[in-house]
Amino acid sequence: MVMKKMRVVVKIGSSSLTNSKGELDQEKLQDHIEALSTLKQHGHEVLLVSSGAVAAGFRKLGYPSRPVTLKGKQAAAAVGQSLLVEQYSIGFQKYQITTAQILLTRTDFSKKDRYKNAYATFTELLERSILPIINENDTVSVAELTFGDNDMLSALVSGLVHADQLIILTDINGFYNDNPNKNPNAKRINHLSEVTDDFLNLASGSGSKVGTGGMQSKLLAARTALQSGVKVFIGKGTGANKLIDILNGNGDGTYISRDKSQTLPNNKQWISFTEVSGKIFIDEGAKSALLTKGKSLLPAGVYQIEGDFKYGDVVEVYCKETLLGRGEVLYSSDELTQALGKRTDDILSNSIEVIHRDKWVEV
Repeated sequence: MVMKKMRVVVKIGSSSLTNSKGELDQEKLQDHIEALSTLKQHGHEVLLVSSGAVAAGFRKLGYPSRPVTLKGKQAAAAVGQSLLVEQYSIGFQKYQITTAQILLTRTDFSKKDRYKNAYATFTELLERSILPIINENDTVSVAELTFGDNDMLSALVSGLVHADQLIILTDINGFYNDNPNKNPNAKRINHLSEVTDDFLNLASGSGSKVGTGGMQSKLLAARTALQSGVKVFIGKGTGANKLIDILNGNGDGTYISRDKSQTLPNNKQWISFTEVSGKIFIDEGAKSALLTKGKSLLPAGVYQIEGDFKYGDVVEVYCKETLLGRGEVLYSSDELTQALGKRTDDILSNSIEVIHRDKWVEV
């Protein structure tokens, strides 16, 4: 059976790239390069989200071990990022694959114009068969603007480029119903169709000492990818065919997918993942119109607002205490305050709708 051409995002964590001292492990690196090259040779489009910049750089700064302070990590990442990409670039040359470095911050996903620019750049690179190597721009990111870890970054990238599959490679072979290191009877869950809060609680606890993301962060990333219609695999593997095996359903890990995955268009993905600027509270009639009748939100259904927002910002929409979804608002908070509960024909505004149905995403 010939596999259809797929767009695949592969995320490689620090634990899958480093040795016991937290340094880059050349053998592991070459194994990944070989597997990624095999994936491309099979005709698939590949994007790589790679950790390892700190691991590649901390020795050059004179640190005896991986730094723990923010400034130490950022300095090590500044030195190590170019070294990491250089090693990938040299490794891929053997397979006639050209690489490109992409450094992203959270702002690239929260600002609509930057989101569109990122999409355009990735599209051009993939059309030219370039392999993008993506990492967070650690040297300039501050706590409020980080992704938390590269798991979430890989999920956002996979949504942005409308990937068919996100593969998160780590040092544990999937998600278990208990900690396999402590409970010998823990069983791996081979397939999930949803990432529930119960599963997230089950997965709490840190990952390896060299990475920032444990299993909980991987499941959170999987939940985000699922919202964008992307299938996810979390697990491990070795050898040139490990990624092909994963795509064929034979991976050593947990598969996470829905029976019917609906791909969100880019404008709705941006609405899903950007920061919100306020809240709008609506009545039962407006709730029914939005959720079951596929209609836009009109001012008559709004009875309360919170926050200071402007035209084009994203707000959350509630009915009583329940979050229904979020949307791009076509009023400023001041305009909406004046229009609260009014019939459409009583309002002097540029827009009839508060949130148009095409700019609405249900949770």
